Amino acid sequence: MSIEASPFPGERVSSYDITGRQDSDYYAVFVDIPAADRTAWDRAKAYIDEVGPQMADAWDRAEYPLDAARRMGEMDLVVDGIEHPSLTRLSPLAAGLVNMEISRGDGSLGTVLAVQGGLALRTLALFGSEAQQEKWLTALADGSVFGSFALTEPDHGSDSVSLETVARREGEEWVIRGAKKWIGNGASGGITFVWARVDDETAPEHGAVRCFLVEQDAPGYKGTAIRGKASLRAIHQAHIVLDDVRVPLDAVLPGTHSFKDASTVLYATRSGVAWSALGHATACYEAALAYSTQRVQFGKPLAKFQMVQERLTHMLEDLTAMQLYCRRLADLETAGELRPTQASLAKFHNTRAARRVASTARDLLGGNGILLENGVMQHLADIEAIHTYEGTESVQALLLGRDITGMSAFV
Repeated sequence: MSIEASPFPGERVSSYDITGRQDSDYYAVFVDIPAADRTAWDRAKAYIDEVGPQMADAWDRAEYPLDAARRMGEMDLVVDGIEHPSLTRLSPLAAGLVNMEISRGDGSLGTVLAVQGGLALRTLALFGSEAQQEKWLTALADGSVFGSFALTEPDHGSDSVSLETVARREGEEWVIRGAKKWIGNGASGGITFVWARVDDETAPEHGAVRCFLVEQDAPGYKGTAIRGKASLRAIHQAHIVLDDVRVPLDAVLPGTHSFKDASTVLYATRSGVAWSALGHATACYEAALAYSTQRVQFGKPLAKFQMVQERLTHMLEDLTAMQLYCRRLADLETAGELRPTQASLAKFHNTRAARRVASTARDLLGGNGILLENGVMQHLADIEAIHTYEGTESVQALLLGRDITGMSAFV
């Protein structure tokens, strides 16, 4: 896929020539980006330009290009707005733009960012001990070590609070037993942050949910890449079996004491999913618009047909709403006023809207819409994954319903 004219200066689009068309930032939502934030955004663009060409083939082959994932850390792109003295500080807006740009280039890389930075690095930065952070924080940030966040279990997805993985104390060790599923980077040879319930009736913390730092080469840890995925094929999610994995007492993250701590991490990443969905939708809209101006049928470009113009307008409507959601999210977070349910609403809206945009784009491209070289089909498939992870549409609706009615439908 070649690099052509762009709606934002310097950005990637499909191989179609779209010079002279309207800007996809129709409401000028991103024209006043501060210089520091634009620098981070530009770095994400440069990263995608560098590694993007190999990703379509990796997606097709269902291979995880670890070199491309590692390069993201080398370019200081996985810090995800996390506040820590050892990490480069990105504003909420800069972190969102980086997320958007990487997802716009490739959804699997967008998930690498969500896992390595949004989940693993954030967990360590928020809850890890000084010694744990000294050993692992920089290594996760620069991509020299891959990190994963193991919460979801084979029998507990949306009801992850019911996790069955347990940790018990034996002398000077914790012994962890259980299973996890859909764990990005869980078989990458790095480290895994395992959330488990303490099983020790003699201990005051019996029944509490805590997080444990587990090196993936520990005896009893087995991570197997899940095969047969039709989405996010260029990153491996793992099925993890923990068969009496023994770790030292100081492997527990001291800042974790309940499931609320896991929720703190998840709430932070829901904003990232909203930005990621915007990246996917932008790529699909641009591909559809470019194709419609170049593809000639019945003696004229598709763009001259009324039906096509109406479809493009519907896509732009969704895209603009997504941009406004994301910009407002960043403003609220910058002001310290972002509530978890506001992030849930943005995730709820944007993944639903991205599905519509991608589906319309795929239809508008006709038979060519299923070709990976045009990008749309890959984005459409990858959107299906982000629509589900970090809380399904139904779970987000129940979180919002509880907030606006004061009554919980969970129990």
